[in-house]
Amino acid sequence: MAAIATATLVSPPRRLQTVAAALAMVIVIALASALYMEENGHWVTGMTNYVVWGLPHVFAIFLIVAASGALNVASIASVFGRTTYKPLAPLSGLLAIALLAGGLSVLVLDLGRPDRLLVAMLNQNLSSIFAWNIFLYSGFFAVVGVYLWTMLAKRYSRFTTAAGTAAFVWRLVLTTGTGSIFGFLVARDAFHSAIMAPLFIAMSLAYGLAVFLLVLVALSKLGGPDVPAELIGRLGKLLGILVAAQLYFVAVFHLTNLYAAKGIALERYLLLEGGIYPWLFWVGQVILGGVLPLVLCLGRRTTSASLLLAAALVVLGGLAQVYFIVIGGQSYPMSVLPDWVLHSSFGDGEISRYVPTLPEGLLGLGGMALALVLVLVGCSVLRILPTSLEHHK
Repeated sequence: MAAIATATLVSPPRRLQTVAAALAMVIVIALASALYMEENGHWVTGMTNYVVWGLPHVFAIFLIVAASGALNVASIASVFGRTTYKPLAPLSGLLAIALLAGGLSVLVLDLGRPDRLLVAMLNQNLSSIFAWNIFLYSGFFAVVGVYLWTMLAKRYSRFTTAAGTAAFVWRLVLTTGTGSIFGFLVARDAFHSAIMAPLFIAMSLAYGLAVFLLVLVALSKLGGPDVPAELIGRLGKLLGILVAAQLYFVAVFHLTNLYAAKGIALERYLLLEGGIYPWLFWVGQVILGGVLPLVLCLGRRTTSASLLLAAALVVLGGLAQVYFIVIGGQSYPMSVLPDWVLHSSFGDGEISRYVPTLPEGLLGLGGMALALVLVLVGCSVLRILPTSLEHHK
């Protein structure tokens, strides 16, 4: 295969400045929201003593999970030898790092006392899954950074396959760790399940590819290479397959809960009687984020516009799915003492109510904006983008 010519992003100044200014404004507003919640306490949010992970965590987890899946294209090129996708591998690595940085920034600011982050990093409780994930996230930056370096520095290109393989394995471990945060929570019936790990891996593959496809086309509008319809079609078909895999694991998860008598009440709450949560599941996750993308991606007549619409729907459905898992799972009463009914003035054993507030939503959007800014800066400074994709369709 001929050498791939790469270049920095050369965008019309006014267009690039407008996009950068809009994203910077979102980040500033998000920082102001974080400061507002930090100074006033969590009582100004919708979070409670039961729903302790609110809307910012939904955005953070979505970005972290999507970061792993954003490496799909790079892994296909370097690990599985599909040279068709090799020109897009550097962008895939950059997007993965940017999404993880955006997600972790939201996570740190939402937890409160971000100034004490070093204390948490230097005083590890290795029996905690949260401590394990600190190593997984920092390791992801390092492994993908080295992988990206081997792709950009031609003299080290002979190490690209080895670095790509290491990144591929690490991304699977990272997503397994993120899913296990929920799977290991014994007191939460809606979380505690071994299927959480493979479910999060399937989610990451679909979310990451959808985000990559949208970012790739957006960069082409800002001065990047034109994206051939055939390439969009290939990525769209792959997206449809990954969405189908995700729906499969979702079905297995809920059918497993329904099979056991103790899970019927939980499933009835989440899927039928839980207020907004059944709507998020059936309309947001299953229909908008699953069935419609499948029809758009795997139908007989697909167009670039329909595939981009499918990618956007996967992102929206993904946010609905993470909200359903995180918030819906916390709102259901904890099993503090199995087979016992708890009643107290504190509200034990009762359904918890959560209504997100504006500062929470603005903080989450700030993480997305930060990820996009990092992509723009990376593409403007480094030779990330191929000069043309016409010969690599």
